Amino acid sequence: MTGARVPGRRTGGFTLIEAIVVIVVLGILAGIVAVFVRAPILSYRDAVDRAEMTDQADLTLRRIARDIRLALPNSVRVLNGSTLEFLQTRSGGRYLSVEDGVPTRPALDDPAQTAFTVLAPPDSFGQVVAGDRVAVYNLGVAQADAYTGGNTGVVQAVPATATDAALGRIATVQLNANPFAAADPALPSPTRSFHVVSGPVSFYCQDAGDGTQTLMRAWGYAISATQSAVPSGGQRAIVAARLTNCNGLFNYDTAATQRTGLVLVSLELRGRTPDSPAIRLVHQIHVDNTP
Repeated sequence: MTGARVPGRRTGGFTLIEAIVVIVVLGILAGIVAVFVRAPILSYRDAVDRAEMTDQADLTLRRIARDIRLALPNSVRVLNGSTLEFLQTRSGGRYLSVEDGVPTRPALDDPAQTAFTVLAPPDSFGQVVAGDRVAVYNLGVAQADAYTGGNTGVVQAVPATATDAALGRIATVQLNANPFAAADPALPSPTRSFHVVSGPVSFYCQDAGDGTQTLMRAWGYAISATQSAVPSGGQRAIVAARLTNCNGLFNYDTAATQRTGLVLVSLELRGRTPDSPAIRLVHQIHVDNTP
């Protein structure tokens, strides 16, 4: 015998009104949670963005400082506050002079010689290659300016090392010419020191196309007496991205900064998100301008 169905009893499930009420309540709760969670999430995102920008700016300034400290004395120059160029040294040492009284070895201030004797550990010249330039007493003016070539000679081959009974271990550097002895007036180094220059290096900006600038490093191009905003030829590498602008990026134009040998670098970077604040790091780099 089948039992009779009790009128009015529900068999289970939800009504449409109950489902709508639940959805509305969940939406209200989600909105309340979002209000309190949004701020910490945005704060975390900004903190990560600032940390990334700070790391990039610090690494960029360290790299620029490392390069500038290898600059040939009095070769750092800045164009429009946005392009910095210098001649990078590869090695250096003391040269043999006629006054040293060693006639068996070529001296740099001897007009009859296109080679000279290096009085320094020969191992320090293992990286010197043909095409490098030797600069003596670079003052950055007139005949003592490595950019114009008045005080530089081109290395013709890898320096040859030898042992001298009186001088010990030495190296002989063969040049294409001897402008040091031929200069009038001659400008010998008071300490008889010289530098081997591998070539020029530039830091400059280019437009990234999104309202920011990209800091580039150029090297391996030809030395020119006139500085260009963008060097021609050579190799390129990105140093830093998302610079807000390059105005006043480098400061070495005033007599005060040049006299004290301080290159001022002011780097301002923008984060990855459009509303993130920019950070600005300023660094002073000392340049040894004693030729």
